[in-house]
Amino acid sequence: MERLLRKCRIQNRLVRECMAECLGAYVLILFGCGSAAQVTTSQQQNGQYLSINLGFALGVTFGVFVSRGVSGAHLNPAVTLSLCALGRCSWLRLPFYTFFQVLGCFLAAATVGLQYYDAIQMFGGGQLTVTGPTATAGIFSTYPAGYLSLWGGIVDQIIGTAALLLCILAVGDQRNTSIPNCLQPLLAGASVLVIGISMGSNCGYALNPARDFGPRLFTYIAGWGEDVFRAGGGWWWVPIVAPCVGALLGALIYELLVEVHHPPPSAGGPSSSREAPEEKGGVELEGVKPDGGKPV
Repeated sequence: MERLLRKCRIQNRLVRECMAECLGAYVLILFGCGSAAQVTTSQQQNGQYLSINLGFALGVTFGVFVSRGVSGAHLNPAVTLSLCALGRCSWLRLPFYTFFQVLGCFLAAATVGLQYYDAIQMFGGGQLTVTGPTATAGIFSTYPAGYLSLWGGIVDQIIGTAALLLCILAVGDQRNTSIPNCLQPLLAGASVLVIGISMGSNCGYALNPARDFGPRLFTYIAGWGEDVFRAGGGWWWVPIVAPCVGALLGALIYELLVEVHHPPPSAGGPSSSREAPEEKGGVELEGVKPDGGKPV
């Protein structure tokens, strides 16, 4: 078996990183959308809204553990974009990471759809609907509440993703608060949990273009149809664009208000946060340099 596994090893570093991002994103959505499917199809008899928050938070945590040592566990195109803007990730990796993050989310949504096929059919009365009392498309992707305006949704996603990046950068900033490396994925998941608890009711706190678009594409192909792109006044593009803006904003705020003001490291002391990315593996969403660098 060991000899066979050695033959399966891939030497290309970028390919290994992309596979790790795909699998990490898969784990995130498997637990996140799986928890949403259980709560929805059981009509909240087997869980409630908090269950979904916990599912996504723990999905992030274990997705980070799965891929952090290989790719740094971004799991989110908005995170990768921010790390590229900060100079902590190569721009070359952005399109590759994004594609495989979306792919992982798509495959996980397909897995959840297969696992809960009978439950979804029963709950929807044999119909796959996007809106209404028996809607099931919301298991996989986010849709705005009836009261939410398009502009309100954009603001919601910008604020939520900015908060996410601010928390992630703080967790990984060893010159601010030294946190054991093994705890960083747990705190990454905790940041998603607190955002879901405090900011989730408007439109489901996507915070992640891949998390929303990959499963939405699955629902389009699997039978929910074009309504997944029409619902909410053409809502589908908001969870793609707004999180990217919010992630850049959150990274900029943390850099300008905290990290840039750290005193220079003393001679022989701990290296600065801009030198440290070459030292340790890090957190995801949570981004780190894809070469196993220290979490941002």
